[in-house]
Amino acid sequence: MGLTKTQIFDTEQNKLATVFKVLGHPGRIAILQYISTQHACICNDIVEEIGLAQPTISQHLKQLKRIGLIEGEIEGKKVCYCINLVKWKEIQEMFNSFFNETKINCC
Repeated sequence: MGLTKTQIFDTEQNKLATVFKVLGHPGRIAILQYISTQHACICNDIVEEIGLAQPTISQHLKQLKRIGLIEGEIEGKKVCYCINLVKWKEIQEMFNSFFNETKINCC
């Protein structure tokens, strides 16, 4: 079997594509916006705030956690989430670099 398509691209291109893919759903953007505006970790009110079903929210949280944008702590039977500021800044720098290096040239 041949190379997978991701293997023909460099590490930075694959990392950026993964982040864009995870952020490519409006539900995940809404979750990030909500969590990032709170003054403490968020435990139970994400479902009420976003308006999606609990299993759907859980899947979105799983994807955000997979790329490290959010962290979760277990408190009893609840998992509380907050923004991982180190990863948040890393992704911000990755986006800035991508957009700043792009030259706009029109035919």
